[in-house]
Amino acid sequence: MSRIGRKPVTLPAGVEVKVDDKNVVTVKGPKGELEQQVNERIKVEVGEGEIRLSRPTDNRNDRAQHGLSRALIQNMVTGVTSGYEKKLQIIGVGYRAEKKGNKLVMNLGFSHPVEMEDPEGITTETPDANTVVVKGIDKALVGNYAANIRSWRKPEPYKGKGIRYEGERVRRKEGKTGAKA
Repeated sequence: MSRIGRKPVTLPAGVEVKVDDKNVVTVKGPKGELEQQVNERIKVEVGEGEIRLSRPTDNRNDRAQHGLSRALIQNMVTGVTSGYEKKLQIIGVGYRAEKKGNKLVMNLGFSHPVEMEDPEGITTETPDANTVVVKGIDKALVGNYAANIRSWRKPEPYKGKGIRYEGERVRRKEGKTGAKA
């Protein structure tokens, strides 16, 4: 049995879960509502304060879907209760970010500022000029939008300039040395 799949998903107070006949799981909580289509072979049972998932056979695909479905439902429950956030650090001379309305405006060394509009369900904050915080209830959307921001200027290995996740270690390289004749 899958170690992840057999663990029940505990439901905190204030979270409602519904499963319809097409195996669409809807989780409603204090921060919002999320929906996820679960594989039709996986059986989702909502019990007293927990959700249990089971699979029909022990073949490879069913085992994979069992653990995946449980993890996705757990992420939805966590998202509607506490939410998710990713912090990005902008490092480089003249590199900075600011929030204008629902747009994130970044100066990253290009000839023009980079403007990114926040997608629905995602908010960004700039506590200071060199930090961007991406928040939302959907883990996949938060991670994807943070990756899109980072893709504008990935950290380079010589000076370490660019956009990196908080706590990310950038492997530094030694620069060229002068030619010795």
